[in-house]
Amino acid sequence: MKVPVWNIQGEKVDEIELRPDIFEAPVNVPLMHQALVRQLANARLGTHKTKTRGEVNRTTAKWYRQKGTGRARHGSRNAPLFVGGGIAHGPQPRSYEKRMPRKMRRAALRSALSVKASQQQIVVVDQLELPEPKTKEMVGVLHRLNVGENALILLPGRNESVEKSVRNLPKVKALHASYLNVRDLLQYEKVLMPLGALQVIESILG
Repeated sequence: MKVPVWNIQGEKVDEIELRPDIFEAPVNVPLMHQALVRQLANARLGTHKTKTRGEVNRTTAKWYRQKGTGRARHGSRNAPLFVGGGIAHGPQPRSYEKRMPRKMRRAALRSALSVKASQQQIVVVDQLELPEPKTKEMVGVLHRLNVGENALILLPGRNESVEKSVRNLPKVKALHASYLNVRDLLQYEKVLMPLGALQVIESILG
């Protein structure tokens, strides 16, 4: 698959062939779903906690005498039956981590990239450099490249001017290409990448 290469002025400067084993791979929707569920699960902290009847701080005195009141017998106000008592079977700290083999994770990335490529949602630029961090200039670059303001920008490495320029754009995210993941690929409409980021992706998924 051939795609044009643009400069930040919106001018076509070259044409490049995307590797078919990465950008024309078979699309496996269940595999992408599994990778997405794994990523969302691994992002959960699992620090939720409720107190059991042995952990709440209430009096340990017997509520009222055992017999003769006509009421049910109770020995503690810590019981889950009462307001202020412990919680029965409540959430406790746990890990939500899901495991997935590396080959499957990379196959899911190839599927997501293939979907983007087939829908012509991948925009390649020769390089993405700004003289200084400026949100207005970044918005201009995105419009000149017909990317819009719902985009994932992949960078080959640290680029402080670009990263700071997109911070105030709610639907634009700058991400190092080595951290590419299914969630971000599916969340944003367009993918903007310089040639350096494309080389990083090919070195990882190739």
